[in-house]
Amino acid sequence: MKRRNPFPGATIVDDPRGGKRIRLRKTIKGRKIDTYLPGPWGSRAMIEAYKAAITDTPALPQSTAARGTFDHVITHYLASRGFQDLRESTRYHKRLRMDWIRAKIGKARMADLEPHHVAAMMDMKGGPSAANRLHKELSELYDYARRRFGFNIASPTEQIDRRKIKSDGFHTWTEEQVQQFRECHATGSVARLALELIVGTGAARQDARAMGRQNIKGTDIWYRRIKTGQDVTLPLALLPELRAELRQVPPGQARFFSYTVESFGNWFADQCKAAGLPDECRAHGLRKYGATRLAERGANEFQIMAFLAHKTTQEAKRYVAAANRVKLAADALSHLAVDNVQQLRSLDKAAD
Repeated sequence: MKRRNPFPGATIVDDPRGGKRIRLRKTIKGRKIDTYLPGPWGSRAMIEAYKAAITDTPALPQSTAARGTFDHVITHYLASRGFQDLRESTRYHKRLRMDWIRAKIGKARMADLEPHHVAAMMDMKGGPSAANRLHKELSELYDYARRRFGFNIASPTEQIDRRKIKSDGFHTWTEEQVQQFRECHATGSVARLALELIVGTGAARQDARAMGRQNIKGTDIWYRRIKTGQDVTLPLALLPELRAELRQVPPGQARFFSYTVESFGNWFADQCKAAGLPDECRAHGLRKYGATRLAERGANEFQIMAFLAHKTTQEAKRYVAAANRVKLAADALSHLAVDNVQQLRSLDKAAD
């Protein structure tokens, strides 16, 4: 006799990059749930995530850990309304980081953590970005412990500086790299559609992977960015590459892609690898390429802000400033060309 699944809607599925993951797909009172749960199957982390996902107002769990320990605070934090109100993809990655902290120092008392412990844990994370995320997570846990439990404990992170990051973020694709991807993935392929969709609309991966025929409004393509809630409407007449790919989507296909946020990013990374592109080429870098392309053609910060679905012009100004620096440098060199011409004319007169 087949055993009943103790977690209805949860199944173990194949990950596009190999291995297995736990996926929860369930509809409760009209509310659709489609998310991934932390493993292993049947673990406390999975059970807590499952209960939180299927409950509109999850009850605060009874932690079996001693009060004042990281395990105790993390258990309560993951069931808090503040955590549950985060976006699905944010919750997923944040839970993984909290589980890492719990595995390392879960039984330790928060009052006993010292600055040198924080520094050692940051070293375990390797790169500066991951180390700084850990710094932030620990600081947030202490803030939560003070608000929720009244713990009068200063965070040891206050005495440890965050790591310096020299990079300006995700790599911006070059024109040559975009062309290399196009040459590898023929028109009509899913990979080609993904590239043209991100380049043409500036959509982030969580927005692009959810798009389908419902986003085509007459002669325009429209979407609402999940992160900011801002609407973007773009005329397809000005996006010939994207328009050509959309015409090849099968008539009965509603959604363009069948991936979650995480699996879409992993799948697209595989397509980049197949095209022989370096590991730094990722979906978000294409979004930056699209904005850079506009800036280099004279778009101002308000236009780029609208294209990227940002709420302010702060980020858009960086693209405009970078494009202006290139133009200013070229303009400066043009003066040398004028001087050279004048000098040649002087020589010509002397020869006469």
